[in-house]
Amino acid sequence: MSSLRQRLIQDLQLRNRSTGTIRTYVSHVLGLARFYRQSPEQLDQEQVRGYLLHLMHERRVSFSHYNATVCALRFLYRVTLGKDWPIERLPYAKRPKQLPSVLSHQEVVQVLRCVPQLKQRVILLTLYATGLRVSEAIRLRPEDIHSQRMVIHVRSGKGAKDRLVPLSPLLLEALRQYWRITRPRDWLFPGDQPLAHLTRVTVARTCRLAALAAGLSKRVTPHLLRHSFATRLVELGTDLHTIQQILGHSRIGTTALYTHVSATRLRSTASPLDALAAELPGLLHPTAGRSKSPTSSADTAPNSSANAAPACPWTSNES
Repeated sequence: MSSLRQRLIQDLQLRNRSTGTIRTYVSHVLGLARFYRQSPEQLDQEQVRGYLLHLMHERRVSFSHYNATVCALRFLYRVTLGKDWPIERLPYAKRPKQLPSVLSHQEVVQVLRCVPQLKQRVILLTLYATGLRVSEAIRLRPEDIHSQRMVIHVRSGKGAKDRLVPLSPLLLEALRQYWRITRPRDWLFPGDQPLAHLTRVTVARTCRLAALAAGLSKRVTPHLLRHSFATRLVELGTDLHTIQQILGHSRIGTTALYTHVSATRLRSTASPLDALAAELPGLLHPTAGRSKSPTSSADTAPNSSANAAPACPWTSNES
């Protein structure tokens, strides 16, 4: 499959796909070749369909893995091999609509306090303060921090797009202190190897270990800090189009997801029941709407342990 692999890589490069996308597509196409022990060029539509069924029902891969495979195979057969198959009929899996988890302010503080290394702590602080993707944060250079304009220049973000994001004064001060100690040159967050930046794996491991040290039950990842940033902007009343620009989303629908996560926004929404506030005490009276029975056990033995009601689970200080 070496010649086909080279053609696939070249076709992806001609379309300016990222290194990560190229690596992912090649990996998924290789999975198809290994499954049939043949070159994908020799397979027909039914065999490709059979492989997708195998992934879904036997291997039970994640939705992300399955849909990435479909994207890779569509590109391979439509672009690289030029097949006249109805490629668009290769089905995507329907992903369950799950709300992203977010961290509270206190949880963010707990995580940051459990990161002893200065460089790793500052990059987590940067992720939470800007909402950058981890792939964008690790590629920041010192010259991308514009202190006079109070913006950060994100170069070649997702979709090879540049954008500007706001620079928090507190983050600027933290970056200044970090620079005085480390004096980074090529990359703002250099890696262990010369001329290399921190890797996504390193940042993800830092998040995981910090969450364990902080005693959090949530699965803390760099992307969770991005979710928490966006949710906080919604709670502060920032309009969705501004949040979309900051996050670098291509569709407003992706940004709108954070309106469903914001607890502050939900708590500020009045229920129709609130309009009945004046009548509510009478409606909730235990004898409302029925005649009182003189022989009721609840009336004659209100303090009986057998009839004692369980404690209410919703305390006044519940967060």
